[in-house]
Amino acid sequence: MRGSFAGLRACFERSPRTVVLFVVVAIVLYFSIRDVAGDVIIETLDSHYPTNGSLRDILRIARDYQRHPIEPPYKDKFWEVGQRSRSLTQWLDGLDSPWGSKLRNFEKERLVVAIETSAASLFPFLIPEPSKQGGKTPLLDLRRSFTKGSQGIVIPAGGSDLQIRFAGHLIAALRAVFGCSLPIQIVYAGDSDLPKERRDALLSFDKTNNTEFLDVWTVFDDETLRLRRKGWAIKAFAALASRFEQVIVVDADAVFLQSPDVLFQQRAYVENGAYLFHDRLLWQHSFEDRHEWWKDQIKEPSPAMNKSLVWTEDYAEECDSGVVVLDKSRTEVFVGLLHIAWQNSWAVRDEVSYRITYGDKETWWLGLELAGSKYEFEEHYGSILGWEKEGKPDENAVCSFVIAHTDEKDKLLWYNGSLLKNKLVDPEGYEVPLYWMMDGEWQKGGKKDMSCMVGATRRRLTGEEITILQDSMEAAVKVDAVIASMKEEKEAS
Repeated sequence: MRGSFAGLRACFERSPRTVVLFVVVAIVLYFSIRDVAGDVIIETLDSHYPTNGSLRDILRIARDYQRHPIEPPYKDKFWEVGQRSRSLTQWLDGLDSPWGSKLRNFEKERLVVAIETSAASLFPFLIPEPSKQGGKTPLLDLRRSFTKGSQGIVIPAGGSDLQIRFAGHLIAALRAVFGCSLPIQIVYAGDSDLPKERRDALLSFDKTNNTEFLDVWTVFDDETLRLRRKGWAIKAFAALASRFEQVIVVDADAVFLQSPDVLFQQRAYVENGAYLFHDRLLWQHSFEDRHEWWKDQIKEPSPAMNKSLVWTEDYAEECDSGVVVLDKSRTEVFVGLLHIAWQNSWAVRDEVSYRITYGDKETWWLGLELAGSKYEFEEHYGSILGWEKEGKPDENAVCSFVIAHTDEKDKLLWYNGSLLKNKLVDPEGYEVPLYWMMDGEWQKGGKKDMSCMVGATRRRLTGEEITILQDSMEAAVKVDAVIASMKEEKEAS
């Protein structure tokens, strides 16, 4: 052996280029032989155990995916991940179909392996941590973890004291003001993200005892996610990990003017299984690089995409992800959610998603779009709910720090930004808004200066809507008192 290395060394010294070329050729031959051998194995299996022609095609495509995994840089890989996601949808539907039920056991096993290996290569967060006794079919196990026919509300609520406070406001309003009976899951990333005393506090705000908790780290490997205190990124994984088959994902600072139950009744949701809400129409022609990237990756826009003013008229932002409604029992929606989650994984969001766009907002529609899932937005772009313009009460304007959204009958449904007039400036400033407006022109403000909408009809809130907000604020004040008392007790101890 020593003589062989000596000879190789001498050869390298005489002709280093020849040795380098030899090594490169050897590596290429190794991988070529490995791939050919894999194909030979498949052909041998087929010769002894003839395989359904459609299944044979699936196995070859899955093997090609393994040979050519999705690797960084990710910026130009979104379309390809979408195409592979579409294959995954077809294979999962095939497995569940009469065609799949007719497969022989060994054929079904090979199909499951193709699905699982392809899913794992696309979405590494599905692979359990080595320390956990995970199954060999994490994708199918995840689907089986959904309670069939279940509906529920998912609130990501770890991290800051403000998030906990707003989550308490939301829970209290849902139960005490609307009498909403949908079960609630509070999702967080590890005990340090939402310690037990905070979980206990949130439980105390639900007098129906129908709130539970989900540590997303018990479902996904955080090595590829890095969710601790990363705010937006946890939302897609919360939706994916939740046991609810039909989920309403809600930001902690969302405020409802109707019970969330009605979201499941909206035509857009019933027909598509994915229902989203629009952001404000702002900054037309201001983000050329963003739009060029979208045009590059969305090679075959769907009908939903072609209705988008962001897509057709170059406005800046499409989605307000403060509320998202998804039916994971529909395979295409489930796989679309996997694409959304991939965009929110650490490596992808750090390189692309959160650099080209703002946080998680655009990942929701983009994942559904690229994965080939049907989805639909509310009819109108973001509305506003607030007050008259300060110092100019006669001007036809509505001003505030929030974005409002309507149902399919143009009735106010929810808004973002909390019950506070300005959550970034005055933590005690509760004030009931009086007016709202939709389809007007936005005049963007800042952290201290309200944004306004002008150029459309200024509408007064109804008596019922004002009462709902007054009652919600009263419930919030009680939550604040409980949290303050708990804080004082903790400091005293």
